[in-house]
Amino acid sequence: MTQIEDNQPEIKDTPLVPIEKVVSLSKRRGFVFPNSEIYGGVAGIYDFGPLGVELRNNIKRYWWWSMVQNHDNVVGIDGATITHPRVWEASGHVENFVDRLVDCKKCKRRFRTDHLDPENLEQHKCPVCGGELTSEPRIFNLLMETYLGVVEGDRMKTYLRGEACQNIYLDYDNVVKSSRVQVPFGICQIGKAYRNEVTPGNFLFRQREFEQWDLQFFVHPSEMDKWYEYWKNLRFEWYKGILNHKDRLRFREHASDELAHYAKKAFDVEYQTVLGWQEWEGIHWRQDWDLTRHSEYSGQDLRYTDPLTKERYTPWIVETSGGVDRTFLNLLLDAYEEEPDPNGKEARTVLHLHPWLAPVKVAVLPLQKNKEELVSTAQSIHQNLRRYMVSQYDDVANIGRRYRRQDEIGTPFCVTIDFQTLDDQTVTVRERDGMTQIRLPISELTMYLLDRVTWK
Repeated sequence: MTQIEDNQPEIKDTPLVPIEKVVSLSKRRGFVFPNSEIYGGVAGIYDFGPLGVELRNNIKRYWWWSMVQNHDNVVGIDGATITHPRVWEASGHVENFVDRLVDCKKCKRRFRTDHLDPENLEQHKCPVCGGELTSEPRIFNLLMETYLGVVEGDRMKTYLRGEACQNIYLDYDNVVKSSRVQVPFGICQIGKAYRNEVTPGNFLFRQREFEQWDLQFFVHPSEMDKWYEYWKNLRFEWYKGILNHKDRLRFREHASDELAHYAKKAFDVEYQTVLGWQEWEGIHWRQDWDLTRHSEYSGQDLRYTDPLTKERYTPWIVETSGGVDRTFLNLLLDAYEEEPDPNGKEARTVLHLHPWLAPVKVAVLPLQKNKEELVSTAQSIHQNLRRYMVSQYDDVANIGRRYRRQDEIGTPFCVTIDFQTLDDQTVTVRERDGMTQIRLPISELTMYLLDRVTWK
């Protein structure tokens, strides 16, 4: 498999981008909108606009291509967001999936105790206004409740899933029986999850409705170390490959006092932004806890029988779990740059998104929109290109302003149709990052672009 980083140069020594810049760009250019904004919005829930959905889909497709399509021993599922309520008892979420919160009596702000400095907790002092904090934390379960059934009194309380991976454990036995997979093998899923966050914030970083991608890789206990290291290293390199600022990526190992009770080890892939070092993906050593718990609560035997040795055992699990929306946010923060104009004019805002992930791959621009020959040629080129990639046709404003618009949304290539095109059937291809230009015959244009904007 060709790694994406082979095509992505490292960019260093640019300042961390204020998150407000990305929030403004996201709304202005149609990446992300506040949910239900005309009614005042809903905290922690966002909609993805025309460009946002393209970028998000490209991110998910590349992950799926990397994780499923390029591994013979990994398959995928798409599980429902509502499951039997016993699932969340077995998983421990009903009992343990909680936030402990304290309130400021003066400014009325609410804080998670694990986000407060020990000094503030000991002195019961608000870190914002200095007011008194409530002494006893209140406990809030993060699972979102819902009900199945229509008759009052007969409805069954259940939950919107708090994490996407539980479906993989529920479907594990069906996958083994239907897909002829053998240990070691993995099951992947991309899907929505829901958490009743009391203090959502930081734009897409902490939401109430979000999307995750998960791999659960089932192994013989004797091979756990080998496969844990394999996936840990592969996932780090994958993230490194989609970044410009590779030096802002690191591993953080969980300390012994923060490990889950079933985990021997856990590492977080973290990325540095203006918010500090923040978790991007977790690589977890889950042992056999999940399958054992679901066997116990469901009464179904989820052990695996080796077809050669006939050994019967419960597989151990390596989990890699990351956020689609956090990837989306981190890529925007990583790609955003305001380049000063050498002539003292307005700075050029550019998103240095990898061409494989950019929402629009090419913009087709006739030099003048009142010249019929230029317009008809440009429209013909656009109509051909859009069969293979996302192409935008733009003839509004002068060519410089159109270039700037495309730079701001991360379009890697612009194709300009000018008067020379009518003479020799060549076009100008402008590259986003270096603003370099070459001329190409129209007949070679499609293959030239495909070679640069599709993963391989």
